[in-house]
Amino acid sequence: MKALLLNLDDKLWENTRGFELDEVPDPSFDPQKDAKKVLVKVQYTGMCGSDRSVWNRDAFKDVIFNSLHKEKKSKRIIGHEFVGEIVEMGDDVAEKFGLHKGQIVASESHLFCGRCYFCRHGHANICENDKILGVTTDGCFSEYIKLPAYVLWPTNTKKIRKEVAAVQEPFGNAVHAASTVNCAGKTIAIFGCGAIGQFLILIAKAYGASTIIAIDPNERNRKVVEALGAQHVFSTINSPHTSDAKLLENIRELTNGRGVDISFEMSGFNVSVNNAIQATTRGGDIVLFGLKSGNFTIEHFDSIILEGKRLHGVIGREIFASWFMTKQLLENTENKIQKKIFNTILNEGDETIVPINDFSTVKIEELFTKYPKVILKWS
Repeated sequence: MKALLLNLDDKLWENTRGFELDEVPDPSFDPQKDAKKVLVKVQYTGMCGSDRSVWNRDAFKDVIFNSLHKEKKSKRIIGHEFVGEIVEMGDDVAEKFGLHKGQIVASESHLFCGRCYFCRHGHANICENDKILGVTTDGCFSEYIKLPAYVLWPTNTKKIRKEVAAVQEPFGNAVHAASTVNCAGKTIAIFGCGAIGQFLILIAKAYGASTIIAIDPNERNRKVVEALGAQHVFSTINSPHTSDAKLLENIRELTNGRGVDISFEMSGFNVSVNNAIQATTRGGDIVLFGLKSGNFTIEHFDSIILEGKRLHGVIGREIFASWFMTKQLLENTENKIQKKIFNTILNEGDETIVPINDFSTVKIEELFTKYPKVILKWS
């Protein structure tokens, strides 16, 4: 089968880019030995911000190569966002999980253990034994993927079109972020408007946010968030960590000098974190979702404590609460969220959906500069 691979020695990491499209063996499947697993024929996959980080060699080096060394392998199939069809099932799957052949499914990307302290306390998204598709175990950028049945999410493609169904996993990230605090009636600012930041605008509107301020240095992203319904849109300076005084002044002018009720930091850059903290009012909330490795410098740290600001770290989705809310939001035609995802964020599929046979490093890198979300079509 075809698959997109990270295929290199860890010593070559810094001197390479992209993924390699190659042929690999189909997953083996035995209904008895794989009694609680399924084989899925992949139809569409979404390229995530974390996939771009691996593409650019910006993150995940250690966890990828440590996992490969443990598995005694040299290749990692990338990817964790997909929708596909069940083509084989283990003997216990129908009875224990209610799935059937031919069913269309997406998947949780965290393969959680269900036994550790965090899983037992309802926090499977931070399972201490989890494996992450496309990072610490082989992912979905392939024609077929074998998975434990418990992570699959049945999807009604009569209500959610497949191209949108492929991005339920990252959409669930935005659902989790928006659900961490109460957005109803609040003024919010979203720092970083890539795909998940764009999803967050749609979700925050559905959750009743009164005013949405969107901040992104990319001109195209700013045009998209205006079309999605952000009332105020700003660019920002590119700085290592020093907050943007002009941006903060603009936000205070819009909020009677107080700052926003909630800031969502979705980019992971040091300067953006400082902007989010400084833009937030006394007693307000800062939701931190953007991820970068390394040390950060926090400006005016004492203001967080003296002004009673609350920081919330968010990773992945609440399993499976975020998925239920994702289903509700996407299947609801009145909020037009699904329509806006396909028409506006995915540009009606024009350029953003790429048949896997047309894959090339040059083509994908060109699309990365134009769109925050690229979908690969496998079948």
